[in-house]
Amino acid sequence: MSTVNVLNQEGTAVKKIKLSDEVFGVEANMQVVYDVVNAERAAMRQGTHDTKGRSEVSGGGKKPWRQKGTGRARQGSIRSPQWVGGGIVFGPTPRSYAVKTNKKAVKLAKKCLLSNKLALGKLVVVDDIKLDSVKTKDFVNVLKNLNANGKVVVALGEENTNLVMASNNVPSVYVQSYSHLSVYDMINADMYIITEAAIKKYEEELK
Repeated sequence: MSTVNVLNQEGTAVKKIKLSDEVFGVEANMQVVYDVVNAERAAMRQGTHDTKGRSEVSGGGKKPWRQKGTGRARQGSIRSPQWVGGGIVFGPTPRSYAVKTNKKAVKLAKKCLLSNKLALGKLVVVDDIKLDSVKTKDFVNVLKNLNANGKVVVALGEENTNLVMASNNVPSVYVQSYSHLSVYDMINADMYIITEAAIKKYEEELK
């Protein structure tokens, strides 16, 4: 089991905790991570695109000219695909892009990312983060105390409205409860800041 320091929001180490190897000591499987991220991004697509086929466009009930004797090509409807304003052939129609993903794969992907960040020294555990106000300045000071650089994901044990609102104006930081963080959110970060409560939840749910 790995041992890490637990910091307070001033950046001072207050104690040490052991992390489960079943969650934070997993060998990286980037194929699983790729598959899960691909599925999550596909599920984000609305799939509301639509084009009209020849049966859906208006007009075209009458044959434009007689079959023979005009010298022109035979035509059955002015709404055939070759006509301007005609129907679209094999155009996109509303559909779901969702890809089925096994729950075990999602859990493994999260464990791979958590283990990777711990191995790289990019995972910081804090006892808790509390703000008395929703001032962005107070939140930025906490990030400085924790030496947070680059894109940062802050995983909380439970929702904290003050913290989320205070972080909204910091574009490189995403604050969310651990249960609402997707694999896509996690892979898009350079560093994780995780509260002690979230660590316990991860260890309970990802084993």
